[in-house]
Amino acid sequence: VQLQASGGGLVQAGGSLRLSCAASGITFSRYGMGWYRQAPGKQREMVATVSAGGGTKYADSAKGRFAISRDNANNTVYLQMNILTPEDTAVYYCHSRRVNPFGPNEEYWGQGTQVTVSS
Repeated sequence: VQLQASGGGLVQAGGSLRLSCAASGITFSRYGMGWYRQAPGKQREMVATVSAGGGTKYADSAKGRFAISRDNANNTVYLQMNILTPEDTAVYYCHSRRVNPFGPNEEYWGQGTQVTVSS
């Protein structure tokens, strides 16, 4: 299983970035997908998730600024980030999860992509 994240970089406050995560080795349409982030000295936190059925959830800090979407035909999940602030600076990780009602869930993490927002 591989989750290849890309699209991070350096952007000025107020700018936008679009992260992509290409998945392989899983039946993508059956997995919930998400983006998490970890800033220096902080715990990893959920940013946005999209279920296999297309339902979305956002952290309060992301609501109104970020949009998660998935393309099942291309096994890719996206995170459109707008109106970025320095507080959004972090390593962003792609995550996939398939709930198993009879045992452990299947979960995978990507390698992370750095997002740096300058003031």
